Amino acid sequence: MEDFRHSVFVIQVCSLFPSVRCGLEMAILNAIAMSHGSSLLNILYPLRERNEEKSENLASIRICALIDSSGTPEEVARIAVDLVEEGFTAIKIKVARRADPVEDAAVIQEVRKKVGCHIDLRVDANRNWTYEQAIKFGFLVKDYNLQYIEEPVQHESDIIRYCEESGLPVALDETIDNCPENPLNMLVKYNHHQIVALVIKPTVIGGFEKAAMIAQWAHIQGKMAVISAAFESGLALSAYILFSCYLDLQNADTCKLMNYSPASSVAHGFGTYRWLEEDITTDPLGIGRNPSTGFIEASVADATHLLHKFQMNHNFIHRTFTGEKVLGYHLDLDSNDFSFSVNVQEIGQRNNLRNSGSTILFLHGFLGTNEEWVPIMHAISGSARCISVDLPGHGATKIKNCGDDKAALRSLLSIEIIADLLLKLIEHVTPDEVTLVGYSMGARIALYMALKFSDKIEGAVILSGSPGLEDAVARKIRRAKDDSKARSIVTHGLQLFLNTWYSGGLWKSLRSHPYFNHIVVRRSVHDDLQGLAKVLSGLSPGRQPSLWEDLKHCKVPLMLVVGEKDEKFKRVAQKMWHEIGHDRDDAVSKLHQMVVVPSCGHAVHLENPLPIIRLVRQFMTSLRSVKLQEKGNVRDLLIYNQ
Repeated sequence: MEDFRHSVFVIQVCSLFPSVRCGLEMAILNAIAMSHGSSLLNILYPLRERNEEKSENLASIRICALIDSSGTPEEVARIAVDLVEEGFTAIKIKVARRADPVEDAAVIQEVRKKVGCHIDLRVDANRNWTYEQAIKFGFLVKDYNLQYIEEPVQHESDIIRYCEESGLPVALDETIDNCPENPLNMLVKYNHHQIVALVIKPTVIGGFEKAAMIAQWAHIQGKMAVISAAFESGLALSAYILFSCYLDLQNADTCKLMNYSPASSVAHGFGTYRWLEEDITTDPLGIGRNPSTGFIEASVADATHLLHKFQMNHNFIHRTFTGEKVLGYHLDLDSNDFSFSVNVQEIGQRNNLRNSGSTILFLHGFLGTNEEWVPIMHAISGSARCISVDLPGHGATKIKNCGDDKAALRSLLSIEIIADLLLKLIEHVTPDEVTLVGYSMGARIALYMALKFSDKIEGAVILSGSPGLEDAVARKIRRAKDDSKARSIVTHGLQLFLNTWYSGGLWKSLRSHPYFNHIVVRRSVHDDLQGLAKVLSGLSPGRQPSLWEDLKHCKVPLMLVVGEKDEKFKRVAQKMWHEIGHDRDDAVSKLHQMVVVPSCGHAVHLENPLPIIRLVRQFMTSLRSVKLQEKGNVRDLLIYNQ
């Protein structure tokens, strides 16, 4: 039976993908401008705050050209000369992609000789050099009048030291990509006179609001704020052009207020517009040679027009994506003294090349259901086949006793039985290995399967999980507590149990979630109280075999994920991280990861789902890349990583 469900979860501002947040800000600002019959620039910097002279001088934005320096020094210099003849007054050259910094320096030396001293010359190392390599390059180009070198060293801690030893002007880029919501405290340590510019990518750092805050700090310190694009479309670049104009106007005001010398024109980093042969806009982006100045510039008027009159170029749309339907079905499976009718939900094409061999099985925690994974499955289904199940005793999965009914009624649902059941389910749905994503109780099951059945498990993402209890006394106490709670479910009903369960300290963060009451209501849908009791007793950490010793011999890549506010499980995760030997020099150990997810507690996938989506995707990509490399299947590897 096919079923399509629209699942909703609350997304905290801090958890939005930076590019999504930036896109939303662009759309909202432009919508406000349109509703007022105005422009995005006028919303950011109202007309009454700027005079006609300012408007005249900032009717366009200078553009910095971009060169990938893969050719010989002479070839790169010829490209640079052509760009200067076109009208570019600033050029950025990618470096640190050759075997020796001496070769990069030779390129810069040749380019400077050919273009002359009037062209602003920037270089970008993208953190690819060691400190020693960066110093070597700096010594060779110190007399070639670089406007700045972007991110010359691998480690942030070496930036100030490099500024002082090399004497070269430096720009920050990747250093500010992951800056906090309020970046000012972080930026203070980079207030060095040799750090002359901040290269700001709104799509990467999370939008215009944060970009404006960083730019304002730079201007106050007398540094350049250079807005830079990645590979955005003409639509996004139009918004960037207007935003850059706003920042330049603000900089002029700052200079006047602080009695600085008048701000010189900044060439912003939109040179990637030349690298895209196709665009989603029907109208071309207004970047070209300004007849008044003879320079390559971006027109503010053209950018405003494109935003107001935007039309999609359908000739360049290769495919569209609509929400895929969730396929729901039941599988009848036996394990030991039990027979189960397992409720399964699935999404993602089974025979897509991208998905071939990439299957993820999601396991919920105690009182959860497979429904809570559906939003995450939707987000990941483009690159993997996603399957979630109601574990026994939960949701629509039914426990049917077989064999000796009386013996079955007395027996508990152990982690061994559940693992055996899931192995049979895996064999039914795919001949390949699967990746497990488990939360809490589901994480303990996933970890057990990864350690005991490594031939069927490709990798495991362990969300708020534990390998069990080592101490015999603690195990005995925990068994008694969980047996008591199990009896309470049967005797007093689920609602009273839920009230008590979610009053515990483990759920403090979840209780502050705006959808907490909705989450609890969804936990009350279980109608098999006997089954829930069996699971709570049988899968108690007091009965589960301790896996701490097994961790030392782990053969399956693990990603350990825990919430920032979950102090108990952060300690457990740190200890697990130490035990799995992540620092060993072998293929599996190199894939182990541990991640602390911000702004959430124990229920990481409910409280802050977007980082979980990103982490699972990254984990799957690393697993798949290793598998394809082992097979030597370069073509599939390229397709998968597109």
